Amino acid sequence: MKRFSALVAAAILGSVITVGTFQLFEENKENTSVRTIEKVPAVKTAYSVNADGEVIPLDFTKAAEKVMPAVVHIRSVQKYSGNSQMQQIPEPFRDFFGPQQRQRGPKQGSGSGVIINAEGYIVTNNHVIEDADEIEVTLHDNRSYVAEVIGTDPNTDLGLVKIKEKDLPYLPIVNSNDVKVGEWVLAVGNPFNLNSTVTAGIVSAKGRSIGILNNATQENQNTSIESFIQTDAAVNPGNSGGALTNLNGDLIGINTAIASPTGAYSGYSFAVPSNIVAKVIEDLMTYGVVQRGWLGVTIANITSEFARENDLETINGAYVRDINDKSGAKDAGIKAGDVIVKIDGVDVNNTANLIGYVGSKRPGDKVNIIVNRDGKEKAFEVLLKNREGNTEVITKKEEDMIASLGLELEPVDQKTLKRLEIESGVRVKSLSEGSVKNSTNMREGFIIT
Repeated sequence: MKRFSALVAAAILGSVITVGTFQLFEENKENTSVRTIEKVPAVKTAYSVNADGEVIPLDFTKAAEKVMPAVVHIRSVQKYSGNSQMQQIPEPFRDFFGPQQRQRGPKQGSGSGVIINAEGYIVTNNHVIEDADEIEVTLHDNRSYVAEVIGTDPNTDLGLVKIKEKDLPYLPIVNSNDVKVGEWVLAVGNPFNLNSTVTAGIVSAKGRSIGILNNATQENQNTSIESFIQTDAAVNPGNSGGALTNLNGDLIGINTAIASPTGAYSGYSFAVPSNIVAKVIEDLMTYGVVQRGWLGVTIANITSEFARENDLETINGAYVRDINDKSGAKDAGIKAGDVIVKIDGVDVNNTANLIGYVGSKRPGDKVNIIVNRDGKEKAFEVLLKNREGNTEVITKKEEDMIASLGLELEPVDQKTLKRLEIESGVRVKSLSEGSVKNSTNMREGFIIT
C-alpha cells in the first residue's frame, strides 16, 4: 500500500506538472497573439502613429468636404464626329474635305474638372474637351453652365475652360515637389457619371512616364511632357480632369490616366503634377498658348548595361545624346555624353524627372544644372529658350492652324504661276500626319489656289 500510494502520488504530481506546463505554454502563446493584435489594428492602412506612439485613425472627411464642392462634372458635345481633327479646320476650308466628313450625329463625352479660382476658371484634361463644339459644366450643387475654352495644351493633356460665375469654391494649388511616395491622397471626380466620387490611396511613385502622350513636330520630335504622380487611388473613366489632393484638401495633381488592360481601374492611376498644372494654366490665362522653356538636349535613360557600354561613372540621371546648336544648354557648355544628375538642387533619377521639371519653366528662366562628366561633377547655369532659339513670348499664330493640318507651305514664284495660268497659290512643301494627309489624296508639290 505504501508503494502503491507513492506511485499514485508520483502520477498525480507528474500530471499536474504536465498540465500546468501545457497551460502556461498555451497562455503565453495566446498572450503573444493578443499583444500583436493590440499593437497592429485590423485595418492596417487606416491609421497613423504620432510621435508618442499613439495610433491615430486617419480622417478623410475634412478633406472630402473641402474638395467635393470644387470638382465639377464636364459634358462635351461634338456635333459632327467624323474626322477628329475636322473642328480645327476653319469653316471655309471644310468643304475641301468633302461633305461625307460631317454626316455623323453628335458625339458626347464626359469627365471632370477642378475650379482653381473664384472667377470661374476650371482646369481639366485636353482629351475631355478636345474637338468639342459645346461644353457643359455642372457644379456640385447641380447648377449648370455653358463653358468657354480658354486654351489647351496637348503636350501635357491639360485644358482650361471658364464659366460666367463669381465667388465659387476652389482648391489651392500646392508644390507637388513636396509630395512624398507613401503619402495618403484623395482622388475626386465623376467616374461613370457618378458625381462627386471620392477614393483614397497612396502615392506609389513619382516622375512616371507611360508613353500615352505623343505629340510629334514636323521634325518627328516628341514634345510631350510625362512626369506623372502614380497612385493606387481608384480612378475610372470619367475621373479624367478630376482632383488629386493631399489630406489637407490641397491640389497636388490632375487625374489623367489609368494603367489597365480592360479600360477600368486595375490598380494604378496617373496624375499631372500640380507644378506643371499651375504653369500651364497661368500661360493659357495670360498668353493663350503655353510658353515652354527648352533645354535643347536629346536625352536617354541609363541602365547598368548602358552605363557599361558608354563608360559612365553613374547609373542615375539623364544621358545627353545630342544638343541643339541654338539651345541654352549648348551656350552654357553642356556636351553630348554628359549625364545630368541635378537641376536646381533636385535629383534627376531619369528622363521623366528632368522633363517634368523643365516643363514647369518658361523661356528666359535660368536653371542650375549639375552633370557628371568623366566621373567628375560640373555645374552650369542654363538660360532656357523657346523652340526658335530665343526668349521671346510666343503668341498663337495663324501658322499654328496650318501646322495642325499637317502642312508646310511655301510661296509659288511668278514664273510658275504664269506658266500654269493661275493668279495666285501656295505650294505644299511637305506633308506630315494631320487632316490633309489622312483625308485627302494631296501630295507634296500640289499648289493650293
